[in-house]
Amino acid sequence: MTRAERQKLWETRIAEYQASGQSVKEWCASHEGISPRQLWYWLRKYKDQNGVSLEKPTRWLPVEISESSSGDGGNSLLVRIGKTSIEVRPGFDPALLTQVVRVLIALC
Repeated sequence: MTRAERQKLWETRIAEYQASGQSVKEWCASHEGISPRQLWYWLRKYKDQNGVSLEKPTRWLPVEISESSSGDGGNSLLVRIGKTSIEVRPGFDPALLTQVVRVLIALC
């Protein structure tokens, strides 16, 4: 296989990966013979050559806000991310909440 053919093959694979919405690990598991290491290599190489970022676009998840039934006079907020709920009360640590939400989004 020539260098140009190999590059075209990987451009096609990268496009398929991006369209799939899957993680690198998931996509490689469903494409026998392609390791996550190879895909990461080609993602970086393609980005470096074309100056184009190949990161997945931001995915927004639905967030439900409902009134709390706790005994604090309704001064709390219930945030649901996927199957997980977080109750936020006055005096919460915004940095900690941000970290927790980022982890939950990555897992959903």
